[in-house]
Amino acid sequence: MIQQSKGKMFLADERGLNQLDWYRSYNTFNFGNYQHVHKQPVGDLYVLNDDTLAGGKSISMSVDEHSSIILIPVVGAIECMDDLGNITMTEPGHIQLLDMPAGSMFQLNNTYDEELVNFLQLWIKTDSTGHQVSHFDLFKDKNQLINFFGLPNATGYIGMFDGRADAVLQVSDSENHLFAFVIDGEFEVQNRLLHARDALVLWDMHEVEMEALCNNAIIMLIEIGGDKLGNSLWP
Repeated sequence: MIQQSKGKMFLADERGLNQLDWYRSYNTFNFGNYQHVHKQPVGDLYVLNDDTLAGGKSISMSVDEHSSIILIPVVGAIECMDDLGNITMTEPGHIQLLDMPAGSMFQLNNTYDEELVNFLQLWIKTDSTGHQVSHFDLFKDKNQLINFFGLPNATGYIGMFDGRADAVLQVSDSENHLFAFVIDGEFEVQNRLLHARDALVLWDMHEVEMEALCNNAIIMLIEIGGDKLGNSLWP
């Protein structure tokens, strides 16, 4: 039996928006010109942006705090150049994890002539060091959660599921938060209905149950440390 856990929803149509003619960024948390009292970070996870960049365009990002930046291509490949000139191309099915010291910058490039690219950015406060690229195969490992990154204070999982397939994630530390984000499709997570690009944070729990409600539904889960939600400005 699923027990109702403490939680907070972040609906896709209530996200912030920063945009230019050739760049659009939907912001789950406060970012740039978007600031809202109830869109505070979840522990050490303080940026989740859903970005679309036009063909041939570039966007630069500055990092104020020492962070691990995780880039997840959804549609098309994204090129990343750090402030030392290192360039990495990341395609769907891979992630790029960047160690970015406070005060550093990086640039994201769409190398296609005309096609749009869509990608997710996660920014996590951390003392971790080093860059890495990791690979996962959603089709080969279908209907299970894949551990696709690990930091001292955060662990990420991703999975593609058939309709009515389910999974249970054991939380390693009940003091942590569990953040769920639906990339595509629909899921029921701990008795909450999530549509594409909706998010949910849970706390004070030992495990999380989820069920896909359509075929090829994709979900991302992050177990994240940091300040408890009860100590921040939440409704």
